[in-house]
Amino acid sequence: MKIRFHIVAQLILWALVWVVIGLNQRDLTKFLPANSFAYGFQVLMVLLAAYFVAPRFLFQKKYVSFILISVASLVLSAFLSSEAMTSPHTPGPNVIEAHRPPSPFVIHLLLISVSYILSILAETFLFAQKKEEAMAKQTVALVESELKFLKMQINPHFLFNSLNNIYALSISNSEKTPESIHSLSEMLRYVIYECEKPKVPIEKEIKYIENYIELFKLRSSKSFNITFTNNLDNTSILVAPMLFIIFIENAFKHSGIEKRGESFVHITLESASDSLILSVENSLPKEKINKDENSGIGLTNAKKRLEISYPDRHELLIEDGSTYKVILKLYTDA
Repeated sequence: MKIRFHIVAQLILWALVWVVIGLNQRDLTKFLPANSFAYGFQVLMVLLAAYFVAPRFLFQKKYVSFILISVASLVLSAFLSSEAMTSPHTPGPNVIEAHRPPSPFVIHLLLISVSYILSILAETFLFAQKKEEAMAKQTVALVESELKFLKMQINPHFLFNSLNNIYALSISNSEKTPESIHSLSEMLRYVIYECEKPKVPIEKEIKYIENYIELFKLRSSKSFNITFTNNLDNTSILVAPMLFIIFIENAFKHSGIEKRGESFVHITLESASDSLILSVENSLPKEKINKDENSGIGLTNAKKRLEISYPDRHELLIEDGSTYKVILKLYTDA
């Protein structure tokens, strides 16, 4: 549609050019029919540029063939149109040779060349625009694929541990069994279905975090020093899914909380006028925890997701001292 519109616009433009030239002649009614061949060849050259020469030679980087075909077509078109015309400016016998007007061939070659060059430039611009759009779509597709992959990276160790804990509860006929199964099913449903969306209401993220903490607590009948403080007034704020849980999982993993003692994990979620703030602080065990080969991948993925979902709209502060603390500030849309 863009090519057709461009061609029609050019044809109208050059028709007007010929009319303007004709208005400067003695007899417009004779001038236009006499030069109709020149206009016809302009039409052919515009179509040739749009549908044949530009896409098959210029855009394919066959520059020698493009130049040869273009020059030959322009010269042939100018020659044929000049031979077919009846010039309204046939000089009289007393006209001085120095004041003889340019030949019809030169005039037609100039006009047809200008229209051809403008058509080539327009086609080049459209080609560059399409190429840029295609690259942009490809980039978006790659980003979406990477984002989808990062979002779906649920911690398999947590899943297996939760299933084992639920299995242990079922053997002992614990009253917590149905509730724990329900919590796990809610989490899996959220990961599989809701996380396909680019943004979700934060209340769903909060529910996921609460279920995560409750399932973690099933590991022992004794209490853990875990707090989750939700100070949000508006729970309809839209956020990228499965983003907060990465920092929370990291805190549970490296706090040594399973050994209890003075270990802790404190999570706080609050909002400002234009931002959302997540704070996760955990203790550091006295004995070093053996890190597996995948250690650190979670935080790396989280940083990648922040760059994709919140470019220049987030602040991430990590404090590693006597405790480990992460403060994430998101500039939200609502």
